[in-house]
Amino acid sequence: MELGLKGRIAVITGGSKGIGKAIAKGLAAEGVNVVLLARGKELLDKAVDEIKSQNKVQVLAIPTDITSTASLKAAADVTAKEFGTVHIMVNNAGGPIRRMDRQINWPDTDWMDDVSLKTMGMLRTIQAFLPHIDKKGSGRIINISGASASLVWSPALTHGINNSAMNHVTGYLAADLAAENITVNAVVPGLVGTEAREVWAENMGKQQNKTKAEFLTDYCKKMGILSGRWASMEEVADTVVFLASDRARYYTGAKIAIDGGISLNAR
Repeated sequence: MELGLKGRIAVITGGSKGIGKAIAKGLAAEGVNVVLLARGKELLDKAVDEIKSQNKVQVLAIPTDITSTASLKAAADVTAKEFGTVHIMVNNAGGPIRRMDRQINWPDTDWMDDVSLKTMGMLRTIQAFLPHIDKKGSGRIINISGASASLVWSPALTHGINNSAMNHVTGYLAADLAAENITVNAVVPGLVGTEAREVWAENMGKQQNKTKAEFLTDYCKKMGILSGRWASMEEVADTVVFLASDRARYYTGAKIAIDGGISLNAR
């Protein structure tokens, strides 16, 4: 399928690993030049080398702290100087569950730190890059939220707050930016086999005297994941690539679940 993406420019936050890197690789495979934003230079450099080894596209890595408006403004300036127009903005950055204790007992500074990273980070990023996003019909903002936006997924209280907020902002900005020919959509993953989740599944299996595969089979059944497995990072990336394309030009304000049926609460 011709997606019409070759030569376009995409900016991906949290682009140095996990779902963000998978999205960057998926877009690069379609001929998109990518800009990776993340805090750690070492992982960014590794991601650049990996993407360049597989695709003949331009890859720019900019160490960026999305909790800082100044850091994002500087990243947007560098991107504009290098490429001019940005066609695709993917807001993917977010942190893992920081610890397993009851989040209602956390100090409010911990709640705010999580919200500042994902929800406020998304808003800061959009604000910084909006002047450079294409307004001729190929401008795309794609937010990566998560199934905890609508499910109680213990102990992920702040994850649920962030993902709910991202879904709301998606609809709000779809209306706000419609006159500028920019579409805004959310991809809503469930359980995804990221590097961190691979370690988690391995450790949980050991704790329960199971193999990783046995633990995941039982966990997916317990959680009501109809597909019986987690999503690969590439499957999430494929959804983003489609939404970034000309084929998805009529999608805006959508919240597209890629969760294997967990949102049906089949359990």
